[in-house]
Amino acid sequence: MYTLKAMQKNQRIILYLLILIAGGAWTFLSMDRNGTSTAGNIPAPQAGFAAPDFTLKTPTGETFTLSELRGNAVLVNLWATWCPPCRAEMPSIEKMYQEYKDQGFIVLAVDMTHQDNPLAIAPFIQEYSLTFPILLEETGDVAAAYQLRSLPSSYFINRDGIINEVVIGGPMSEALLRTRIEEILK
Repeated sequence: MYTLKAMQKNQRIILYLLILIAGGAWTFLSMDRNGTSTAGNIPAPQAGFAAPDFTLKTPTGETFTLSELRGNAVLVNLWATWCPPCRAEMPSIEKMYQEYKDQGFIVLAVDMTHQDNPLAIAPFIQEYSLTFPILLEETGDVAAAYQLRSLPSSYFINRDGIINEVVIGGPMSEALLRTRIEEILK
């Protein structure tokens, strides 16, 4: 009897070892040797992930595609003309844009046009003397891709297209903007 139990125990151990070896072999054979399975390249509206791409037009018809701006540091700011914190932070964003644009900093101010009055955009641009691109989000697709929950929402995107920082709400101060911009310019 003892030898039969010992033999069954040994068979179980051998079976478990074979299963463990097979699992290890499967893991080894299926692993990503290039390190490119994600590497931050899965678009997600959060720090450490690629910024979801979009193509939008300005009120004058000029087209901007986020992915074509790789190599630049980009601030994507989702806003609307009726939003008080959006209005409050625009002068600071314009000031930082003027200060850093020659270093490869770009602001894409995406107006949530599907939630806004399109006729209010041009007077808003003029009132705040905005010189960075104002993009019109007329469908809600960008809002959905960025999982927009609150205005303003700002995404600081580094030169590789990876979101470095997300700031929900506002208004952002010049100090906060400067710190985040200098980080994505590195």
